[in-house]
Amino acid sequence: MATIKDIAEKSGVSPATVSRVLNYDDTLSVSEDKRQRILEIAEELDYLPPRKRNVNRIKTKLRIALIHWYSMSQELDDPYYMAIRFGIEKMCYDHQIEMVKIYKPDDSNMKTIDKIDGVIAIGKFTTDQIDGFKAKSDHIVFVDFAPEDRHFDSVIIDFERAVVDALDYLIECGHTHIGYIGGREYLGQSQIAIGEMREKTFREYMTSKGLMDESQIHIGAFLAESGYKIMKSILKSSENVPTAFFAASDSIAIGILRALHEKGKKVPEEISLIGFNDIPTSKYTFPALTTVRVHKEFMGETAVELLLEQILRKREISKKIVVPTELKVRGSSGPVNKGTVVEA
Repeated sequence: MATIKDIAEKSGVSPATVSRVLNYDDTLSVSEDKRQRILEIAEELDYLPPRKRNVNRIKTKLRIALIHWYSMSQELDDPYYMAIRFGIEKMCYDHQIEMVKIYKPDDSNMKTIDKIDGVIAIGKFTTDQIDGFKAKSDHIVFVDFAPEDRHFDSVIIDFERAVVDALDYLIECGHTHIGYIGGREYLGQSQIAIGEMREKTFREYMTSKGLMDESQIHIGAFLAESGYKIMKSILKSSENVPTAFFAASDSIAIGILRALHEKGKKVPEEISLIGFNDIPTSKYTFPALTTVRVHKEFMGETAVELLLEQILRKREISKKIVVPTELKVRGSSGPVNKGTVVEA
């Protein structure tokens, strides 16, 4: 039976590094290529963690396709989807499930998929792409997307509750002039815009409170650079700047923070800020970012559990799992003009 030392020798790293990678230690500083290489060698050598060696294992080794709507470079810009993938990979590794990974599926790379037991698809996909997945397997789970509820399993988050919780908190802090900075996502070669639930919920909530200000809805991309540019433009062109902003992702919020610092705006004394996702770097910004925590790796693990139910238990009725979020109040938000709050 393969050991951690065997994997270390073949991958050219220390046994300690191998152990931390196999235990998905998110504090480890190692390149994604090296992390992936270690996981692949462990799978190749049929390594099994000690805690799994004396428990029942799946008798027949399964092979699934992990299909990602992003390219590898796009995923690096958005840690949200990377964390979901890590959760899937960890679960597959624990259950000795072989994976075939496809980024940005098209006619060419989909042809490389054969003899699979199921599909886990991360992200949003067109009807044609979904038809392509169905041609490969009857067992499909979508993560962060819920097409055709009656036919497919899905794992999503409760965007509406998350946004309402964040806005309730800001209003309790005395904020009534709140801005929104978000992004757009697009499907397929024709780049069809996807409806954004965070923006939709923000508009509905603020309208219901009589606080909606259309001029303070700003849309760019889900990137730090976009948040930075939008906030610089707001600060340059407007004298009526909101006392708080809700950013649709932590990446956007980090860009916003930089623009505010450059302009000398105090956070949260002058402007409060809330992000979304709770990526690892959010607690290390200055001030630490108040954000909506999304249980991303759990979403990935849950997707694998759903797929195993379909394959091994022959479940035919589809399931939609809605994963709750939680607001993590840190230093970037607080009462209007009353200073910082205690970090949670």
